[in-house]
Amino acid sequence: ASELAADGGLQSVVFNTGSFRLFGYGRFSAPGKPVTIYIEGDGLAYISRRKVSSNPTPINPLALQLAAIDPGRNVAYIARPCQYVDLKEEYLCQKEYWTTARFAEQVIDAVNSAIEIVTQISRSQAIHLVGYSGGGAVVTLVAARRDDVAPIRTIAGYLDHQALNRAKGVSPLHGSLDPMTIASQIRNVPQIHYNGSKDRTIPTWVADSFVRAVGNPSCAVRETVRATHEEGWLEYWKKS
Repeated sequence: ASELAADGGLQSVVFNTGSFRLFGYGRFSAPGKPVTIYIEGDGLAYISRRKVSSNPTPINPLALQLAAIDPGRNVAYIARPCQYVDLKEEYLCQKEYWTTARFAEQVIDAVNSAIEIVTQISRSQAIHLVGYSGGGAVVTLVAARRDDVAPIRTIAGYLDHQALNRAKGVSPLHGSLDPMTIASQIRNVPQIHYNGSKDRTIPTWVADSFVRAVGNPSCAVRETVRATHEEGWLEYWKKS
């Protein structure tokens, strides 16, 4: 992660949110200009279908890779709770926060607090949110609490976890907030929800479901990219 960040001119930062300490990186060279903030995916939440990981730090931090190639002058990356930190020092880092409660109120509040710190550092009045996989759910839930977000972009976003988990026959995310319940609250925020045509983890209909719930086709659209859940996004991002 350090090498990826260094290649993109990003400096490490720890966001003390009052609950979780969130690890991240940033590049801030245009005070007052908009800042693009990338939120990481769920990371290594599970070792296998039934075995929970003891540490959710991602092996392939796609959101960090996207942030590193972003040419913007104000760019930030925020990892999810309990990623990249010493878990022995984080009293809140229990396994539910990267499994069933990965979108809990405490999680969304901590990420929102970290975003507030980013806006203070960058002195930005407008923020662009980008979320990968579970980070896609996080950015929509955060956006519903703010009035400075435009636009939102999700990549293979976990936007309708209740319906998707039912379809896959896996346990529901008890303790997590549901992006579908706040979709209409961000109906006037410009947003693009990208999905991979070869993604077997988050199928196309998930983004379609969320866009319908937003209810404003002039602001919320879905776009399909030739990609799997993890591969193909860097190439697309470089061209976009």
